[in-house]
Amino acid sequence: MALVLAVDDNATNLTLIERLLQRVPQAESVALDDPLLALQWCEEHCPDLILLDYMMPAMDGLTFMQRLAALPGRAQVPVIMITADLEREVRYRALDLGARDFLNKPLDSVEFIARVRNQLALIDAERKLKDRAAWLADEVAKATADIRRREQETVLRLSRAAEYRDPETGSHLLRMSHYAQLIARVIGLPAAEQDLLLEASPMHDVGKVGIPDAILLKPGRLDEAEFTIMKRHPQIGYEILAGSQAPLLQAAATIALAHHEKFDGSGYPNGLAGDAIPLYGRIVAVADVFDALTSERPYKKAWPMERARAFLQEQAGRHFDPRLVDAFLSAWDEVRAIHARYQDEAGD
Repeated sequence: MALVLAVDDNATNLTLIERLLQRVPQAESVALDDPLLALQWCEEHCPDLILLDYMMPAMDGLTFMQRLAALPGRAQVPVIMITADLEREVRYRALDLGARDFLNKPLDSVEFIARVRNQLALIDAERKLKDRAAWLADEVAKATADIRRREQETVLRLSRAAEYRDPETGSHLLRMSHYAQLIARVIGLPAAEQDLLLEASPMHDVGKVGIPDAILLKPGRLDEAEFTIMKRHPQIGYEILAGSQAPLLQAAATIALAHHEKFDGSGYPNGLAGDAIPLYGRIVAVADVFDALTSERPYKKAWPMERARAFLQEQAGRHFDPRLVDAFLSAWDEVRAIHARYQDEAGD
């Protein structure tokens, strides 16, 4: 049922309007003879259609429309203005204010019912169209979320594959990715990019699947030839991930290629410097190195967090983007909380 509000200071006209509306099955009517009371009623109720007389002593129909439009959520309520046939200037002004249609005085019952029905049919169609648009938006959101979940699963499985060939632990990936997300938040990246870094950064070392075990698992320092081979893993990771249409894998490919570049240009594989290094790669460089320093490995003990903090400060402007180091250290309590939350476990 459509809720129709009739506003007319003439009781006889209101009675006639109500009787005519009884012949419109889809309409439920409310009749008020005072436009001020009608505006108060509209503050608490939202009619589907208003039948509005123009000539009223307390407030004319045009003023009523202006004040109605100022009420929250009422600017789009359709109005049929009831005027004398010769009041063309009034009609022009009413159209400017958003009137949908007009009825002439004296009211013709056939015309009245036809115009009201037409407006109610149009209102119903608009509502269905809006509902359809909302439904489609919801379906698109569901489909997008499903694609996103599949992308995340792909990243997770590739990350796990890399873990099997690397002494680093799953907890390292959790800490490092949360550090990266933290840096992104502190520097003001949008929430969507913060989440993208959280999800894509665990892929940073996927290229290590292409490094021989004798080098990857060597407990001591690599010699020059071995290190040359190890430095291939960013390019290998990029080649595994590149070419996807998925934003998540695109970000992961960028991170894989750039996370060993250094701010002063002395990194690898491409010797990029400063802002030429993709931002995601610069962020992950800080997060990855910090967690590597503060984590125990078969070939080293974990550094105390304060020592690792000092290392980041010393290397700001050389290894790391100084702005990102400052951002990371400015949230030191959160860094400590992440480090405590994701602890390595036996057999991890």
